[in-house]
Amino acid sequence: MGAAAVLLFLVMDPLGNIPFFLAALKHVDPARQNFVIRRELVIAYLVMVAFLFVGQFMLAAMHISEPALSISGGVILFLIAVRMVFPSPERPLQEDVDSEPFLVPLAIPYVAGPSVLAVELLLMSREPNRWPEWLGAVTVAWLGVALVVSLGAKLRHVLGQRGLTALERLMGMVLVAIAVQMFLTGIGRFIVQMRPPAG
Repeated sequence: MGAAAVLLFLVMDPLGNIPFFLAALKHVDPARQNFVIRRELVIAYLVMVAFLFVGQFMLAAMHISEPALSISGGVILFLIAVRMVFPSPERPLQEDVDSEPFLVPLAIPYVAGPSVLAVELLLMSREPNRWPEWLGAVTVAWLGVALVVSLGAKLRHVLGQRGLTALERLMGMVLVAIAVQMFLTGIGRFIVQMRPPAG
């Protein structure tokens, strides 16, 4: 469970999301900002938990194999990790919010984004009988993200934008290694499946 929780935490990229959370809340009354953050975090958690259990049925309906999911998940994580290591001035998922945000973009996709859902699919497709552990991993990762995001303004004040960027790049480097391993695992399982049966 611990490794899965760390992976989910890294993929959610809470440090990288701090500036975008603060930007999305700039038009919200300061007295309501903490309430909005908590509300959006709860919505994101409910979405992730629901997808954890529903996602595998979607895979079965679309006839997507576990190796294909592992390879595609590795590619998605690698692209996200590269963006974390080499940040650009623009972010495709960033949204301009001129009122109080609801569901989009704070809950989805900033917290419960496509990369997190892909990791959940991968975990459940490999070992669905371990769902209590995966649920625990999602919960632990979400609690970590909730803590970081809730302290976003204070963390940016203490660490500064350069400090946040440096930590995000470190997280990105770890995620690169995880993404490559997922890709190689998917390739390996695909090769095994393609081998003709012995005898």
